[in-house]
Amino acid sequence: MTIQSFFPPQRTLMGPGPSDVSPRVLSALARPTIGHLDPCFVAMMDEVKELLQYAFQTTNKFTMAVSAPGSAGMEACFVNLITPDDTVVVCVNGVFGMRMIENVNRIGAKLVVVEGEWGRAVDPQALEASLKENPQANFVAFVHAETSTGALSDAKTLCAIAKNHDCLTIVDAVTSLGGVELRVDEWQIDAVYSGSQKCLSCVPGLSPVSFSDKAAEVIQNRGIPVQSWFLDQSLVMGYWSGEGKRSYHHTAPVNSLYALHESLVMLKNEGLENSWARHKTMHDKLSTGLAELGLDFIVPADERLPQLNAVYIPEGIDDAKVRQFLLNEYNLEIGAGLGAFAGKAWRIGLMGYAARNENVTLCLAALKEALKQ
Repeated sequence: MTIQSFFPPQRTLMGPGPSDVSPRVLSALARPTIGHLDPCFVAMMDEVKELLQYAFQTTNKFTMAVSAPGSAGMEACFVNLITPDDTVVVCVNGVFGMRMIENVNRIGAKLVVVEGEWGRAVDPQALEASLKENPQANFVAFVHAETSTGALSDAKTLCAIAKNHDCLTIVDAVTSLGGVELRVDEWQIDAVYSGSQKCLSCVPGLSPVSFSDKAAEVIQNRGIPVQSWFLDQSLVMGYWSGEGKRSYHHTAPVNSLYALHESLVMLKNEGLENSWARHKTMHDKLSTGLAELGLDFIVPADERLPQLNAVYIPEGIDDAKVRQFLLNEYNLEIGAGLGAFAGKAWRIGLMGYAARNENVTLCLAALKEALKQ
């Protein structure tokens, strides 16, 4: 069999990620590849760092993009900060909280789980009670925007509770960065990670992370080596720090970082708060249309994530057939349910460049036709 060049179809991506990528970002990918220690590239890295600090709303010196997807950003935060001697409280209200548990277990630290209801925000009172019962705890981890259910937790309150109990915080902001309010410094988040392919509307494969000074001190003063060489941030600091000569750690994904730079420039030009408002506006339009189609949200309105809309599949409707119809007839992708909601829900993304009027209109029209059929 002769294998030809691959040309993918033009899709409208309204699932849980990746999201639609702006033509500007795709164009940035095609720029000439240069060396990852080239002075021009190093200067661009400094700009990426500055732009990420803006997106995270932080002045953390140790802010960078891990050369791997969001799952690697998650692991980087856990394996660098936590040792087997630590006690970690993990709040779980969906699939990605469960992945945090997996990280803690593989490290061999003591795990305390705060079980929450899927489709609801993390309960601050449950965290408070758990920390009182476990005064030895020194880390609290939770998902800000749970992509599996569309639930948005109150990160500011959860971090304040953790600080009152002298715990460092690890926060999953994979789906929240750029789409909803996130203020790393003001909320005293110690370690936060995200993904390039969600509300930043960049290509998949990069994970923005940021560590507070206190977290960076923990990493630098570890008594045992980080179990992952590639994700050992003490080794990467010399490459991203911008202080003195850059030390070689790995070959950075040069063109992907061009794309991230362009997506962050677009975010800065729009204005962070304007981006948050746009996602909310598009969510309101979508939710009104979904209600007219008789589709009910999983998450209560005051705990709902604007950029990830999880709705119950109506009785008698075939999940896979509807999604296949949308793909075949409209080149439109929406997401299936995960975990407890597999086969019971659809996840409709309005992330980054996808949060546009034309996408909302297309999605509602296509769903209306699919449900009739």
